[in-house]
Amino acid sequence: MSIDNKLKTELAVKSYDFDPGATTETVIAWVDMRDFGNFLVSFFRTIGTGAVTLSIKASTVAAGTSPVTVVTHAVASEPNAVGDQIFLECGINDILSAGSGLRYVSAVVSVATGTDEGVVTYVRGNGCKAADLTADVIA
Repeated sequence: MSIDNKLKTELAVKSYDFDPGATTETVIAWVDMRDFGNFLVSFFRTIGTGAVTLSIKASTVAAGTSPVTVVTHAVASEPNAVGDQIFLECGINDILSAGSGLRYVSAVVSVATGTDEGVVTYVRGNGCKAADLTADVIA
């Protein structure tokens, strides 16, 4: 069996545990969109049944100072059962049209109760190709 790691060189994929302990908006992680054309976020419900909000914000700096909203998920049906998933995507043109000099993006999630949990996954693609854009993460 041949393993050519094609997708690992074309997509940067990273998952984050989402256990906020609060109902306020939570910034997941700021990532650099330089050399990428598209950003996809998924929220996968692991605990809870409450309402979820999901948006993508952008900033001119890696620390996320003064972020602006690029796009917000219009939730038609709430992801209110374990295993439910929602997705939100934007392109570099969406990011650039939201404000001058925007380069860094983050998913921003809020839940109805502080005990709700999930997994947030980022996929950056349509850009550079390099070894190990997606790499193993072992604690």
